[in-house]
Amino acid sequence: MQPLLGRHWHHLPSEEVVQLLETDIERGLDLFEIQQRQKRFGANQLTPAEGKPLFVRFLLQFHNPLIYILLLAAAITLVLKRDWVDASIIFGVVFINAVIGTIQEARAENAIRALAQTMVTEASVLRMGKIQRIPAAQLVPGDVVILKAGDRVPADIRLARTRELQIAEAALTGESTAVHKQVEKPLAVEMELVDRNNMAYTSTLVTYGQGTGVVIATGDNTEIGRISSLIASAEGMVTPLTHKIERFSRLLLFAILGLAGITFMVGVVRGQPPVDTFTAAIALAVAAIPEGLPAALTVTLAIGVSRMARRRAIIRKLPAVETLGSVTVICSDKTGTLTQNQMTVLDVWAGGQAYQLSGVGYDPQGVLLDANGSRLASTPPAVMELFRAGALCNDSGLTHKDNQWLAEGDPTEVSLLVSARKGGLDEAHMRQETPRLDEIPFESEYQYMATLQRGEQGQYNRVYLKGALEVVLERCAFAAATDLQPYELNRDLVLAHAEALAGRGLRVLGFAYVDLPAGQERVTHADVSGGLVFLGLQAMIDPPRAEAIAAIRVSQQAGIRVKMITGDHARTALAIAQQLGLQDAAQGSDAIPVLTGRELAALTDSELIEIAQRVNVFARVTPEQKLRLVQALQARNEIVAMTGDGVNDGPALKQADIGIAMGITGTEVAKEAADMVLTDDNFATIEAAVEEGRGVFDNLTKIIAWTLPTNVGLGLIILTAVLLGVLLPILPGQVLWINMTTVVVLGLVLALEGKEADIMYRQPRKKDAPILTGGLLWRVLLVGFLILLGSFGLFEFELLRGSSIEVARSVAINTEVAIQTFYLFNTRSLSQSVFTIGLLTNRWAIAGVLVMALLQILFTYASFMNGLFQTAPIPLQSWGMIAGVALSVFLLIELEKWIVRQFKNGRSVRKVQTQLNVE
Repeated sequence: MQPLLGRHWHHLPSEEVVQLLETDIERGLDLFEIQQRQKRFGANQLTPAEGKPLFVRFLLQFHNPLIYILLLAAAITLVLKRDWVDASIIFGVVFINAVIGTIQEARAENAIRALAQTMVTEASVLRMGKIQRIPAAQLVPGDVVILKAGDRVPADIRLARTRELQIAEAALTGESTAVHKQVEKPLAVEMELVDRNNMAYTSTLVTYGQGTGVVIATGDNTEIGRISSLIASAEGMVTPLTHKIERFSRLLLFAILGLAGITFMVGVVRGQPPVDTFTAAIALAVAAIPEGLPAALTVTLAIGVSRMARRRAIIRKLPAVETLGSVTVICSDKTGTLTQNQMTVLDVWAGGQAYQLSGVGYDPQGVLLDANGSRLASTPPAVMELFRAGALCNDSGLTHKDNQWLAEGDPTEVSLLVSARKGGLDEAHMRQETPRLDEIPFESEYQYMATLQRGEQGQYNRVYLKGALEVVLERCAFAAATDLQPYELNRDLVLAHAEALAGRGLRVLGFAYVDLPAGQERVTHADVSGGLVFLGLQAMIDPPRAEAIAAIRVSQQAGIRVKMITGDHARTALAIAQQLGLQDAAQGSDAIPVLTGRELAALTDSELIEIAQRVNVFARVTPEQKLRLVQALQARNEIVAMTGDGVNDGPALKQADIGIAMGITGTEVAKEAADMVLTDDNFATIEAAVEEGRGVFDNLTKIIAWTLPTNVGLGLIILTAVLLGVLLPILPGQVLWINMTTVVVLGLVLALEGKEADIMYRQPRKKDAPILTGGLLWRVLLVGFLILLGSFGLFEFELLRGSSIEVARSVAINTEVAIQTFYLFNTRSLSQSVFTIGLLTNRWAIAGVLVMALLQILFTYASFMNGLFQTAPIPLQSWGMIAGVALSVFLLIELEKWIVRQFKNGRSVRKVQTQLNVE
């Protein structure tokens, strides 16, 4: 077979394509040739972006200024003091941190691989003369593929045969309307991709008709693969968490180096030995560095990833978990995300009367109602004939399998099958009783479809016509009354009713029939050019998801604006927006109901930045315009989540702070560009992910607010000892024991803390807000000072009553750990009382406390631990003093939280009173 690359397949005749690919359009490839080509071309799938090797990812865990200080401290300890124990402990802690971070990153990547494996596209292929259904990944160039409505094109294909084939190529070209495909004479070499109507491209969707073609490119050689490689090379944006952690680390770095320098200088001025002074400076640096914090943050984010996966949101990048909690605007697709992607007939007009149909979606559980909503005892003949026309002039299918209704074909046609079933008709039975003799397929030129069905008892054959209302009406001279008797058609009356339905955002189709002689078994356009009997209207809409309505309400109360972006008509978009509650949020003197893509294109960037804030509904928007919308919103400091499923959505997904790809309908390129993938394509999942993201940031903040007092307290203890010129109450190796054991055993239980009840009633965090607010910084300093008083005080007390330095240090260490243990329960809520949320509601916290107690008993009484960390067993009465100090700190922090709550509540009341006075 000749080389495939570089050929202009659209320029070649289909017969020549078949010859070049050495295949057979009537039989397909044989088994031997398939195996050879699979070896040559590989699997028909995009090559995943190359991840960093395991060793490189491991080394990157050390790329942190705080870790640099620890490694430097360990090296200096080893060189100057020859202290192998302390140096080994420091190196060991850093190594454990790196291992934990590497493992969590690997778990996140494995989750994405598992997701990819569950999303397998299948293809109908002709091989060895038989049609087979195989995974698309097994296709090779030269395979003969059969396409039908509802299929996703599995590879790049040169079409050889078509029958009214239409393919939606928005995923590739951005064109919102389906492209009519046909096998013409070869096209010009320079023909643009969007105009190559003899080609079908990977990941586009067949919406109508049938086609057969030959695979000319697979995997990375497809048009999708080419664009994917370009998007993969783009750089992602820095997330709020990444920026804040970097800024926080730099601030902490300078503070630690400054304090260590002051400690060293004070020791030198006081005339203390340089080696001892340097030991104190290293001890302070080690004490002030939250060694376990990076691992704790990584684990917390990984837990968030796991929780979101259970709620059908797969996170591709760990920091995106936190970013979700900061989102201020969600830009969402309509079809399938905010709506059910199941067209539903809601209104019927037949025999001059209006009716309603209950039920939504493809489940045919519903009944016919009159105009007042009362159930009818029986279906009028005119309505029954209207349903019959919709079911027979129809190429779709509806089956029930595994307790769910499965649709095949165009969603609009499927909705007509469902309405017929609600009327008591079964399309399979009707198609058997009155088989189709001939048809006029739908063509955009004519805007209608017609089928010729064999009439009852062979007296006549009936043509059913369905299509755009204006086209159907101009061919009708009569209308069917309720009892099906023809009468003169009043076109104005029909159009007025249709206009009212369209005003509610419904899509309206007209139906008619004409009888032909029994011997005529072919139908032409001339047969339906006039004199038909108008049967009525069926009006349908893709109804909003009930869970999406609730999710939008929750998002709005959380201060998140939801904007709907659709390629649909403005009137339909506006009607759906009203049902979703989006227009309620857009009320105001300067609100704009809907902005179309044409209007958007006419705006300058500065005008769009100003207007985008005032619009909640965007209609007829192309994927390229999504990027402008994201940039306009970000220019106003919004944190934007953007949904998308097509290749051309890639830039917008990449630009957004959170790119969200559809797992079911989304292309591989969209998923690769996104930060998050929805496995159910449901807006409610986005809201759930935002809620989880807020919970993750809450827990991250709690971990930081709980961890830092340890470092502040230990730093103050060492600094105070240097200033007073006394023995160090805690040594560097002991500091590392405290930092690592408390963070791993106690701190990480905060990562498993449940979400607080008011989490979706809070406003989004400001983009430039620090991790630690002024109030939390005060609490960190307060608890750090209490640790200083408790640990340093009991250390000196033990020395005064004659205890050895090892015993005194053991008491100081246990006091610090006990305070941290009690403070853990204070931190389970940063604002509410722990007694309000439940002291024992986090079982992991109880388990952590028990494990920590066992570790401290081992640390205090095991002889090998005494030798390693220079500690000694302590008497029973010392435990009583330790518990008393820790309990006092716990009660003081609860009192401080109560005072802050009272102050905030009072300020809120004063603010409301001020607003009332102004009004």
